[in-house]
Amino acid sequence: MEFYSTRNKSYRLSGEQAVIAGIAPDGGLFLPCELPCYGREELNRMKALDYPQLAAKVMAFFFPGIGEQKLLQACRKAYAPEKFGGECPVRLHGLDGNTVMLELWHGPTLAFKDMALQMLPHLLSLSLEAAGDARRALILTATSGDTGKAALEGFTDVPGTQVAVFYPAYGVSEMQRLQMATHRAQNVAVFAVDGNFDDTQTGVKRIFADAALREEAASKGVFLSSANSINVGRLIPQIVYYIYAYLQLLSNGCVAPGDAIDIAVPTGNFGNILAAWLAGKMGIPVRTLICASNRNNILTDFFRTGVYDTRRPFYKTGSPSMDILVSSNLERLLFYLCGEDDEACAGLMRQLAQTGSYRLTPELLQKAQQQFFAACADDDQTAACIGRVWEGFGYCVDPHTAVALCALSQRPDTHFTLVASTASPYKFSSTVLRGLGRRPSQDEFENLTLLAQFLQEKPPEQLSSLRSLPLRFEQVYARESMPDLVRGLL
Repeated sequence: MEFYSTRNKSYRLSGEQAVIAGIAPDGGLFLPCELPCYGREELNRMKALDYPQLAAKVMAFFFPGIGEQKLLQACRKAYAPEKFGGECPVRLHGLDGNTVMLELWHGPTLAFKDMALQMLPHLLSLSLEAAGDARRALILTATSGDTGKAALEGFTDVPGTQVAVFYPAYGVSEMQRLQMATHRAQNVAVFAVDGNFDDTQTGVKRIFADAALREEAASKGVFLSSANSINVGRLIPQIVYYIYAYLQLLSNGCVAPGDAIDIAVPTGNFGNILAAWLAGKMGIPVRTLICASNRNNILTDFFRTGVYDTRRPFYKTGSPSMDILVSSNLERLLFYLCGEDDEACAGLMRQLAQTGSYRLTPELLQKAQQQFFAACADDDQTAACIGRVWEGFGYCVDPHTAVALCALSQRPDTHFTLVASTASPYKFSSTVLRGLGRRPSQDEFENLTLLAQFLQEKPPEQLSSLRSLPLRFEQVYARESMPDLVRGLL
């Protein structure tokens, strides 16, 4: 089983080596040279598997050097009930007869990133073991809010690893900031960067492309890798929950064998929706993927016009994890849209780097529009949706999930839809309270209490406990200092 770079198909690694590398030397992203394809009979048999068994089966195709048995042991640890509050790490909640919410936020950091980042440390350790690699890992992560804490949590005290998280100093929610700034593990470092998420993500990519820095790390017995969704070890575990959700819909009689579904995903870096698209390529009947954006609607414009143009205003919104203008995983979709033509894909990426934009051919745009419907929602629409969903169904959603529901409501035709619910509403209490028609406090911990009282439940301990933890990482750094910060860790 080999993986190749989106910018150079002749550069190939095993799945295990691709996880270790994180990103190709040419800046390309790794993709598997082939995908499994599950037919109706096999999907029917897979319904009997629990979540760890299904995850191990799916991932074993991509990582044969590890093997299904070791992967199953790892999945049992990664998705343990004590981490996710129940026997299954995901939950399905029927909103109405045509819409089912896929709750992906029951993990330790209350965001969907836990679904992959609880697994990634195991994948990395097993990949190093399979490769006979004794080096230590420095994991570099850029975050728009949720990936950072999930990476810190997943890699906490994992032997042979150190984690550096970079986040936009003024571009995350207060709860997201506190989750990162108070983290106590000894093998982690957190850096607030004076810039937006695209600045931090670009900075991390440049570090990976810095040959001198990689050599300096190697001289110390360290390799650089990523916990962002540019790492295929993040992407593949995300495919699993879409397959699992479809199997549950089959088991519950919500859909009949062969019935296609739509999937709506709040989208920033394009990794989560790409995982849904890959699940469709692997046999899950998917009719349309609904790509939902907030006011930073670069993806909406892309799927409507074929033009990807980063030369536009950047907005801070109430759904901060989607405040992104450079959606890294879109490169993987472009590679497939181009018929796996690495030269064409690399050319588009060069245009983006040199001019800040690129344009699809009419043929490629038509191909994309056959598979994706894109829509966006501003903060007012998002808040109204939070209130509407509560009034209509007694169900509380966070602002990112509300953006997905807003996009779904703009679809001209109606089909059975699975909606990815990506974060607990408690992570964004002030925004949710406004949507519910309540006045939030200036104190985020008071907002936790206010929301819990409104919902008649206890606030999550993962967040309420932050009040008593000392701040450990408070300094704000210039974006130009990121390489030196990494050198300091080495």
